[in-house]
Amino acid sequence: MSVDAATVKRIGRLARIRIEENEVAAYQQELNAILGFVEQLNEVDVTGVEPMTSVTPMALRRREDKVTDGGYPEKVVSNAPLSEDNFFMVPKVVE
Repeated sequence: MSVDAATVKRIGRLARIRIEENEVAAYQQELNAILGFVEQLNEVDVTGVEPMTSVTPMALRRREDKVTDGGYPEKVVSNAPLSEDNFFMVPKVVE
């Protein structure tokens, strides 16, 4: 896949990056090099390779899924700048 000058300008506009006319050719070469590398990855034979999220085997620690009220509302609002009756108080935003 090859990127042309119009695509470079469109990518710049979508990313909200100003690309000057004299920079288009350089960005075009860089994007083509990146896409060329990605295309090389398609040539790698991965048959029989299991998908993985880490190079070391890991298991997530799990806890029982139960609904509670927390049991310590005072601690929850202790760092709040303003609180009343264990509720956060915030300034009025809409008038």
